[in-house]
Amino acid sequence: MLNVAVIGYVWPEPNSSAAGQNMLSLITRCLDANFNVTFLTAATDSEHKADLEALGVQAHSVALNCSSFNTLIARLNPDVVIFDRYMTEEQFSWRVKQSCPEALRILNTEDLHSLRQARHDAVKKTGDAKQAQLSSELAQREIASILRSDLTLVISKQEMALLTEHYGVPAAQLHYHPLVVGNTTTIQVPFEQRANFVHIGNFRHAPNWDAVLQLKQSLWPAIKKALPQAELHIYGAYPPKKATQLHNDKQGFLVKGWAADVESVMVNAKALIAPLRFGAGVKGKLLDAMRCFTPSITTWVGAEGIVRRKVAKDDPSNDAPYSWPGAICSTDIAKPEVVNNYVEHAVALYTNKEVWENASHQAECLLNKFKAHQPQFELTTKILNLTQSLESHRATLFMQSLLWHQTLTASKYMSQWIEAKNK
Repeated sequence: MLNVAVIGYVWPEPNSSAAGQNMLSLITRCLDANFNVTFLTAATDSEHKADLEALGVQAHSVALNCSSFNTLIARLNPDVVIFDRYMTEEQFSWRVKQSCPEALRILNTEDLHSLRQARHDAVKKTGDAKQAQLSSELAQREIASILRSDLTLVISKQEMALLTEHYGVPAAQLHYHPLVVGNTTTIQVPFEQRANFVHIGNFRHAPNWDAVLQLKQSLWPAIKKALPQAELHIYGAYPPKKATQLHNDKQGFLVKGWAADVESVMVNAKALIAPLRFGAGVKGKLLDAMRCFTPSITTWVGAEGIVRRKVAKDDPSNDAPYSWPGAICSTDIAKPEVVNNYVEHAVALYTNKEVWENASHQAECLLNKFKAHQPQFELTTKILNLTQSLESHRATLFMQSLLWHQTLTASKYMSQWIEAKNK
């Protein structure tokens, strides 16, 4: 039995975000393979966290920049250590390497944070996420984290291609680990019994908050004018005051906050609207909509990772048509013609039964296609194989040894300086 230590950036909250779902599924897969799993995090406690103890997972709180972590990890003596996001790898990997040099080190990216930030910056500067600069300082940090690790889990094939083709990361250091999706709901609510539009997303996630603002300021007023009886229900974890202040009954813009049961929300809505102008990875809300046979209106950013599309801005297939259960609209919401396009699709899905039913059927088809490419047991098999051949695996990774050279371990020395300062 392998001992696995998972170092989380936050406590896993599967009902708050796709990242929380992904982390919990990763833990579950390890448990299904009869691995012994321990969860460590420096994050503050959360009322929405998964019940890890009920799963048989021991959990420990750890301190940042403190040698007490070295003592704990040495006592646990894991065969495998999984770092949740590059920031966690920066903080703890050198301590793991020092205390448990033979442990397999795995980075779970969730999504490429540097790609998401680059697109955010591009949207603020030009309004177009496709103009993202992929060589930022954040990208250097994240790619360095990937290269230091023995294996990195990547959530979409598009990001796999970006890492190998643009950044030159060896394929041997990467593993495609898609978001695990459940089966379609057993409750099929027909067109006539559904009402209103829905948007859902953790308010702490910048792409989701931006989407809410686009809906409030530009899209929903135009849709409401065309569909006076319709409402837009906004759901998401951790709604701040600035979000709840957007609630307006007269406008039909209803900020609902936390969704205790996403499925019941999705299955009763006519359509999901997710006007994401930037982001990365795979959007759980769109897969949840498909599970509930609910059409969606989104952008290429939202569809990325579910349908084929490369992330490099010069890729000629960027604007290729998609077979999408609803509509793919432009991210350039400042243009009146783009707003009109959203309105046209919203009206069609809301009022035309045939259009809605075709999109609902396509949701099931696309979900099944996405699920067909999900490797069920490949990850745990990969982990087992690497633990048995770790020395030979590392021998092929020259850039890994280079990045662990003492002149390049700035995060290690910064952490030691902070620890000494705090004494």
